[in-house]
Amino acid sequence: MIPFERALPYDLIMNDLYIPECPYCHSSNVLIPVKPAELDDIRSGKKRLLVFPCCRSRLTIIDADHDYLLSDQDLPRRR
Repeated sequence: MIPFERALPYDLIMNDLYIPECPYCHSSNVLIPVKPAELDDIRSGKKRLLVFPCCRSRLTIIDADHDYLLSDQDLPRRR
C-alpha cells in the first residue's frame, strides 16, 4: 500500500515533469528537474535527490509509479 503522506503527485507534460503544488512553499505548477528517462532508474531502486526550484527545499525520491513520486520522509501538507 502506498503511504500517501510520503507521495507526491506529478504530471508529464511535453516531456517535462510538473507537480501541481510544492509541498513546502505551496507554489503551483512547479517544473521539477527530473527527466522522464530518470523515472525508470528510480523505479529500479536508484534514489534521486530532488531540489525544488521554487524554494530550494530538498527531498529524496525512492520510488515512482505513473502518477506519484515516493519520498523517504513525510511531506508537509496544508492544513
